[in-house]
Amino acid sequence: MTGKVYGIDLGTNNIKIYKKGKGIVLDEKNMIAIKNEKDVIAIGDEAFEMFEKAPDDVVVTFPLRNGVIADMEYMRTLFRNFIYRINKGNKFQSSKFVVAVPTDITEVEKRAFFNDLIDNNIPKVKDIYMVDKPVAAVLGADLDVTNASGVMMVDIGASTTEIAVLSLGGIVISKLLPIGGDTLDEAIVATMKKNCKLVVGKKTAERLKIELGCAYPNNDSELKIFGRNVVTGLPQDVLVKSPLVNGAIREHLDAIVEAIKGILERTPPEIAADIIDNGIWLCGGSSKIKRFGELISEETELTVNICDKPSMAVIRGLGRIIEEPALSQLAFNVFR
Repeated sequence: MTGKVYGIDLGTNNIKIYKKGKGIVLDEKNMIAIKNEKDVIAIGDEAFEMFEKAPDDVVVTFPLRNGVIADMEYMRTLFRNFIYRINKGNKFQSSKFVVAVPTDITEVEKRAFFNDLIDNNIPKVKDIYMVDKPVAAVLGADLDVTNASGVMMVDIGASTTEIAVLSLGGIVISKLLPIGGDTLDEAIVATMKKNCKLVVGKKTAERLKIELGCAYPNNDSELKIFGRNVVTGLPQDVLVKSPLVNGAIREHLDAIVEAIKGILERTPPEIAADIIDNGIWLCGGSSKIKRFGELISEETELTVNICDKPSMAVIRGLGRIIEEPALSQLAFNVFR
């Protein structure tokens, strides 16, 4: 692709932007802080620092939920601020945008990505292209998605898990689950309240997931965290061990494994043979949960591979489509 081209991975938790010739120029929290319902006081990582700490007149929110835009006004404002920041002004003459979108979303939701978020929000845009997220993820894992060899990619994001089987540059079969890292965080919050009588915030739950989260219990891992006692209402510290976190998240991990098995059962036999050879590939931030790949391998009897820097697989794939002429055919100029 020639000219000024941007690759956009609008993740629920993080937004990543690739600029042609420059590489990945943005990786920040997909979050905005609004005061008095109209004044933007922070975006991205700066807004995340305010999360769960802001006064009543400040709304700190993720405008993208479950892979789709939940609050268009906030998302437009956030996206415009990010684009102007990396472009150092508003010179967008003949700019092109390549956007990764989930496969199982409606045409209305796709139009929200293209028309409302970009075309009507950023001036002088020339073209907007769509790439299915699994296609970008496979490219980001340095795999060949254009030949006849089948590949299974499981992208475990913040609010959704997308399971897809791909061949010849397209998606043969896919499934989008409403389960992701945020689901695991919410389960940990509920478990801490029920078992430890302790109210903890999302940041603390995420820390427990990252440091203690494991597909199998591990009594050697523990972490001291702080929260508010449900009974007394006072601050309290608690020493949490891995089995408690495992108990909180295991049900959701099992649901992802069952969905993977369900897709494998529906995969055409010849492609199934390719998956036996290539194994299952994992990407997305929550794919890094300890021993999760081992659990999937045990249940499917297949090799499981985790992408290098799995949370960056999609944006790396968009970068390849932008920079490599032979891959540009994988991006579809749908609405223009």
